[in-house]
Amino acid sequence: MMMINGFGKPAIPFKSIRYKPGITKWGINFSRQDLTISEKSAWAPVPRQFPSASLAYTGVLAWDVPPPNPGPNISVIPYFANRLTKDFQKDTPNKYKPAVGGDVKIGLTPSLNLDLTVNPDFSQVDVDVQQTNLDRFELFFPERRQFFLENADLFANFGYATIRPFFSRRIGLGVPIQFGARMSGKINKNWRIGMLDVQTGSSDSLTPRNNYAVFALQRQLLARSNVRFIFVNKDATNYNLERHSATNRYNRNIGAEFNLASAKNLWTGKVMVLKSFTPGKSTDDFTHAADLKFNKANFFWQWQHEYVGKNYNAEVGYVPNAVRMGYYKISPNVGYLFFVKDPRIISHGPKLISNVFWDKKFDLSDREFILSYNLNFINRATVAVWGSSNYVRLLRPFDPTNLGVGTLPTGSEHNWKAAGFDIVSGPQNRLTYAASGIFGGYYQNGNRNNLRAELGYRVQPYVAITMAGNYNDIRLPEPWKRTQLWLVGPRLDFTFTNNLFFTTFMQYNNQADNINLNARLQWRYKPASDLFIVYTDNYLPENFRVKNRAVVLKFTYWWNL
Repeated sequence: MMMINGFGKPAIPFKSIRYKPGITKWGINFSRQDLTISEKSAWAPVPRQFPSASLAYTGVLAWDVPPPNPGPNISVIPYFANRLTKDFQKDTPNKYKPAVGGDVKIGLTPSLNLDLTVNPDFSQVDVDVQQTNLDRFELFFPERRQFFLENADLFANFGYATIRPFFSRRIGLGVPIQFGARMSGKINKNWRIGMLDVQTGSSDSLTPRNNYAVFALQRQLLARSNVRFIFVNKDATNYNLERHSATNRYNRNIGAEFNLASAKNLWTGKVMVLKSFTPGKSTDDFTHAADLKFNKANFFWQWQHEYVGKNYNAEVGYVPNAVRMGYYKISPNVGYLFFVKDPRIISHGPKLISNVFWDKKFDLSDREFILSYNLNFINRATVAVWGSSNYVRLLRPFDPTNLGVGTLPTGSEHNWKAAGFDIVSGPQNRLTYAASGIFGGYYQNGNRNNLRAELGYRVQPYVAITMAGNYNDIRLPEPWKRTQLWLVGPRLDFTFTNNLFFTTFMQYNNQADNINLNARLQWRYKPASDLFIVYTDNYLPENFRVKNRAVVLKFTYWWNL
């Protein structure tokens, strides 16, 4: 939030900044990014290998008198929403569902926050961007709900991208969140803490009500390293063995990790171990992983390995490879960059990525090698060409089109090679683009050609237009034959004024046999207080018949005490 002082210049109100009363010296830095010449600069010097926003290299702002006491930092944010839904496929009557709830934000200290929520509503949050699913494992969709985002790294960054003991999207998946509390932030210079507790309701008699609790603790070590601990608990509060036999009464995870970051940021790495607790599973229910990375300006290498036990279970986490029922994995990578004096190119060089999986008997199940050559342009555009070699031994039946046409049997082996490219334009242009392609083999001695593209144009500062498309042409023997999958989606963002915004996009996905239309009008009638109107439709692609429709009116008010 910006204000205008008596001289007509922007000013930041002290109320919006968290600081200790009476402190006359602040660590502060100012950075500027000039996209037209791809230049970053900072008021206090920051070494090249660090981001300009690094808090390890701030300057000192000395006040002649202490800034005013900011007073209590408490905000109450109630909301009212009314939802109208209609299921046209079942031809059910219109459903009206009013809802009232809200959040409370309390600044316990300048760096420790308490967030409370009752009957939260996330209807104004953008719907997920759909993905064509040709994977054997679960897809990842990022968290967008505001309640889970602040200090999210304390909870969500534990582990690796495919070994997360906590993934907040598991909470409230198809069921309402009744209430929740979250405390997170810094206790002092060396300690950070995160505590989360959320209670959900049930959608039917077969789904129990669950309580989710997370405790995370982080201790700063050495120059820039830290050690972290986490405990994740999911507990069914009304568990009934007869009605809820398809689910576990509880699931718990406990773990620790050490994160290495050297003083000059040349060495980074991680070592972690996790153990789960699930009824009926008491052996081989842990996971271990570690990596070490060396990264200079022109050369990097990385070693990473994982072990996941066959009974390891993270029901509130994201571990897509756990369906392998136990595995070993190594991922050694290496790359080099040649820096050149050229008016357009800043660097270029090769990169080798490898991923190898073994089952519990140390028999090979997956092997992937990718060799690429990368060009980095001064205007921040990038171009890469690559070739890959793949081997897969299926550990369970799999449909390579995910359309239910047929499945490849467990134990079948598949080898193929492929090549591709990736192109991304510089972000500073009004017209931006990205394109990538995959050409080569596929399962069952088949072929897969894939083209993805995104084109965007900005009319500053009012309109942003984006068009994205993903096309797959898959050729396999009987019963699949030729399969063509399309995923196309235009998006428009309008900024009418400083407080009136409109966003709309459509997604056509023939793999899901669906066309989705979403539109959102937002009026910020006062700082941080909004009125939303959200409209959603889902259609059948073949005849544009409406599957279901929803209209939501939501009113929020931000009240600072």
